[in-house]
Amino acid sequence: MRERPPIHELRKIYADTKTIAVVGASPDPAKRANVIPKYLMSQGYRVIPVNPNHDEILGEKSYPTLLDIPEPVDVVDVFRPADETPEVAEKAAAIGAKVFWLQLGIVSEEAGLIAEEAGMTVVMDRCIGQMHAVLGLGPGPPHD
Repeated sequence: MRERPPIHELRKIYADTKTIAVVGASPDPAKRANVIPKYLMSQGYRVIPVNPNHDEILGEKSYPTLLDIPEPVDVVDVFRPADETPEVAEKAAAIGAKVFWLQLGIVSEEAGLIAEEAGMTVVMDRCIGQMHAVLGLGPGPPHD
């Protein structure tokens, strides 16, 4: 199992990030795949939802896949089952993302290897919203 990037590298991810594509974003306000993107938006990040089942999420156009996004993406944040993440990593590599982030509870060594080989920083099994708060960069997302 790979190590989480050191604190200074995590801080740099947040400092350098402008755009976050959220794969598996949800329009359901009861789901973390809605709460976390909404929190990230409140902290000034541009969030692009990726969900083939919805045209709009959180007031933003939702795209069927990462490959459909017409602008550069810094971070790909993934709310999908681990077995789907290698394909997501390949698409993240294809669009030139800098960071591949698997949310809390999601781990895939195969996806991590694909992302690392493409030059991305990889974070697994960590909530991008909670880590933002842990680093003292914001209040953190609301809890259930």
